[in-house]
Amino acid sequence: MGKMADKTSHTKMISGLTNKSFYGLIGLMLLQSSVTAQPEKSDPNSIIIVAADGSGNYKTIQGAINSLTDSSAVSRTLFIKKGIYAEKLYIEKAHIIFEGEDREKTIIVASIARDEWRCGHSDDWGVATMNVGANDITLKNLTITNSFGFDFTEKTIYCASDTSASKEKKLRKDGHQMALRTLNATRLKAVNCHFRSFGGDTVSPWEVDKGMWFFKDCVMEGGVDFYCPRGWAWAENCDFITHSGPAAIWHDGSRVEDSKTILVNCRFKGYDGFMLGRYHRDAQFYLINCSFANNMRDSAIYRVPTTNVIQWGHRVYYYNCHREGGKDFNWYSNNLPAKLNARDITVDWLFKKSWNPEIN
Repeated sequence: MGKMADKTSHTKMISGLTNKSFYGLIGLMLLQSSVTAQPEKSDPNSIIIVAADGSGNYKTIQGAINSLTDSSAVSRTLFIKKGIYAEKLYIEKAHIIFEGEDREKTIIVASIARDEWRCGHSDDWGVATMNVGANDITLKNLTITNSFGFDFTEKTIYCASDTSASKEKKLRKDGHQMALRTLNATRLKAVNCHFRSFGGDTVSPWEVDKGMWFFKDCVMEGGVDFYCPRGWAWAENCDFITHSGPAAIWHDGSRVEDSKTILVNCRFKGYDGFMLGRYHRDAQFYLINCSFANNMRDSAIYRVPTTNVIQWGHRVYYYNCHREGGKDFNWYSNNLPAKLNARDITVDWLFKKSWNPEIN
């Protein structure tokens, strides 16, 4: 089933959330202290209050989304009060601000294994906790969790698409588990959000031709390639936490030579021997003023063996990056392209002044 087939039932509550799962979500959160937010200034008529306890306009986020008109010339704000929202979200209406009251306590959670989802669906629409299919979506002060790996119990399913003769697939704790997935969207920003999964592809903004993505003051955690943008991406003052897998970050810039992923003032930590990044299509990485935990492996961002044609070579650049509490590795020595200064690497430079997510 594809995107259209799922539109008739978009709100899918997660039943049977155990006390262990509930308290595990809270206990596992590696969050910084935050100040309770107030709704962003906007047209009062465009602010909808969502409260799980029934004190707002809607008890569910999907219900609030469904109440909006399909199009709008201005952004509509959903102010989401503290609470656990056990929902899988489908966002197909543009110009929406999802603003949580408190990042630590405004939690959207669903449990989805991509391997299982794709056994019965032809694409990724519905594979994530938050599925975004519209432009100009803003996320603020939220925790978005795919809890499959955190709640994991061994499970074998029948999967018609599996290559084995038995058609049985054993789901893995560290398999692909998306908290955020875009499909047919080209602009999204997230500020002060926490994206969580145990497995791979936690944050998957995928649009290689025109995708523009902006993340600031966020925490991202997961397994292999858990931050994996396609197109043009900016991450600033973000924390990356690796639970498993051979790489934290990944990029696909294979369609347009100029596309790139930029990480500024970001911090990386994880299990002993975690690795920084990799790619298997044309990619372009810039890491500026980043810091790495002492237990990171001495292993540069690398190209995975692939039959894909790499058109533009190895493009991985560093400036003023350091290892905490240990000697720096040579592979992230300063190596910016000739005539490019670190001060010139800005949001405007990345997006060619076509989009300023800091003011829009």
